[in-house]
Amino acid sequence: MNAEDQTSVTTMESEQPVTEKRTLDITEIQAILPHRYPFLLIDRVIEMERKKRIVAIKNVTANEPHFAGHFPGYPIMPGVLIVEAIAQAGGALLLTEIPDRDQKLMVFTGIERAKFRKPVTPGDQLRVEVDVLAWRNTAVKMQGNVWVDGKLVCEATVTCQLVSRPA
Repeated sequence: MNAEDQTSVTTMESEQPVTEKRTLDITEIQAILPHRYPFLLIDRVIEMERKKRIVAIKNVTANEPHFAGHFPGYPIMPGVLIVEAIAQAGGALLLTEIPDRDQKLMVFTGIERAKFRKPVTPGDQLRVEVDVLAWRNTAVKMQGNVWVDGKLVCEATVTCQLVSRPA
């Protein structure tokens, strides 16, 4: 880990600096999220501020299975998968705070004000920016904005809740 991946903060309790990780690679993301191919929709976390904000990257490739049928000859990433990328980025932020996350799932409880402004096609790189609007121990409301080449392609407010995994 290099100096860019960490930031030091001082806690009131101990007055000792605490190192907080600000980036995650794919292996670290998979240790947090239960999603796997073909449904893991973030590749890297490039910024993270605990309980406040996360920025993730998704590289869109022609090899993704949804492009076979959406649409033949004119591949467009389904908007619902872009919103799912917002939720997964938010989930990576939320689940880092949950010690028994291997026993939990994060599920959608709401999607509000979703807007799709430009099509996303193979070769695009999504920059998924998620800001926390409300945080509780078992639920979160987040505003997500997704950018490609500096242009807003999607925005949505999502709410998610932690539930116990079935035995």
